[in-house]
Amino acid sequence: MISPFAAERLLFTPATATADAVPIIFAFPNEYSVGITSLGYQVVWATLASRTDVQVSRLFTDAQESLPAEPELLGFSLSWELDYVNVLGLLESLDVPIRATMRSQAHPLVFGGGPVLTANPEPFADFFDVILLGDGELLLGEFITAYRAVRHADRATQLRHLAQVPGVYVPSLYVVTYDEADGAVQSITPVDAGMPAQIEKQTYRGNTLSASTVVTEKAAWENIYMIEVVRSCPEMCRFCLASYLTLPFRTASIEESLIPAIAQGLTVTDRLGLLGASVTQHPEFETLLDYLNRPEFDAVRLSIASVRTNTVTPKLAETLVKHDTRSITIAVESGSDRLRQIINKKLTNDEIIQAAINAKAGGLSNLKLYGMVGVPGEESDDLDQTVAMLRDIKKTVPGLRLTFGCSTFVPKAHTPFQWFGVNAKSEKRLQWLQKQLRPQGIEFRPESYNWSVIQTLLSRGDRRLSHFLELTRHYGDSLGSYRRAFKELRGKLPDLEFYVYRDWPLDQTLPWSHLQGPLPQATLLKHLASAKDHFQPVSETIRG
Repeated sequence: MISPFAAERLLFTPATATADAVPIIFAFPNEYSVGITSLGYQVVWATLASRTDVQVSRLFTDAQESLPAEPELLGFSLSWELDYVNVLGLLESLDVPIRATMRSQAHPLVFGGGPVLTANPEPFADFFDVILLGDGELLLGEFITAYRAVRHADRATQLRHLAQVPGVYVPSLYVVTYDEADGAVQSITPVDAGMPAQIEKQTYRGNTLSASTVVTEKAAWENIYMIEVVRSCPEMCRFCLASYLTLPFRTASIEESLIPAIAQGLTVTDRLGLLGASVTQHPEFETLLDYLNRPEFDAVRLSIASVRTNTVTPKLAETLVKHDTRSITIAVESGSDRLRQIINKKLTNDEIIQAAINAKAGGLSNLKLYGMVGVPGEESDDLDQTVAMLRDIKKTVPGLRLTFGCSTFVPKAHTPFQWFGVNAKSEKRLQWLQKQLRPQGIEFRPESYNWSVIQTLLSRGDRRLSHFLELTRHYGDSLGSYRRAFKELRGKLPDLEFYVYRDWPLDQTLPWSHLQGPLPQATLLKHLASAKDHFQPVSETIRG
């Protein structure tokens, strides 16, 4: 079998490591085709590979480079909560104990980063010696430099030294207490005064953002060169981790960053992917479109991540069609003005319909809309309004294929909605929407409600879940395994109701209270209060 690494076209020159370079394994806990499509993983790997003082080898669940016999550092980039199963599997394959407390001086320090661990690392904290909170542009170099300073010290000294680096979190140096075995978190405190009481996420504020460091036909997005146009999102929808966790909104410089990056990428491929939570809100996006519409780029295939509704112009649609794209994706969340006020989604149904008109006028054949059920404050009338909006689009823009993807609200750490639980009637709401939309010729794509429940469990979990996750994995990592593990651990941790469905008191100590995101809790509470201003005074019967 030919190694997938043989098909790679690199856009950087790896350094030649020195004789005393630190041997590192940098892993992505999924298949190669998935991991190599992660821009974050690509950039961190290239940053390490460009240093002379480290020797880095990559590891995936189905492929690996030549690994060092005695790695000193073993890193994981975690982008999806459920990939924790593969983290444990890869640790075992390397003969590394899965729990940090079981490791000795003979084992590598296991570190992790990525959006899952930055948001709430606590369910996975016992599996990691070190967790990097925030942007790799700032953290990675500081982390490597700090490690080299204590490279030959004992493990305890290494961990205490690394814990002094801003954004570096060493879970074993923090003690968590609980009201009772199956109660809420009571406190999270450092083991002594020498450790910071709060660990602050590190935020890169430059205007040169990320771009692919490798292009390959073996990626899930074949031969794509990815360019980060913006980071974070100025809209700040109150449920949105991608916005709140990554603030402030940053844009890449057109002249200094994006155009040079595009030129470099086109030396190895004809497919560009413009990435970001709100790509078309780049203040010079029109300039970028004009650049890509030059005749020399006529053969370039172009993909754009989800765009804001009122930026869907005929010109944008025509540009996408010209560059071999036939569909566009918009996150609308709901057809209800009141519900959009609750979540701070600043758009109207008229704007959504106009975006559909513009999409078709520009030659696009498919419009994908994303919505959500179970949003805090949602009433039956809000669902009716969503159906009515979709029917209006279908009627106003005949011939445009309309797809409506719908997820269940999942509370996320560091957002104003972190205190809300999942609405238990969300599954029935998805079923109701399907019943209403399918006969209208609208393609309905609901996300799995059951897996949303598990995602919530992990996004709101605390350290007690580490034993639960081990047990679940032992039972086979199915939905039934989660239920079986909860039953077996009854009395040793809270039940599913506590983690998933319950609205938490605003004064409750959160599992991530010792981890400071971009906004202080007082600000999140103000945003939450603004959302509640639009709740109906007396809840109507919710669509069940």
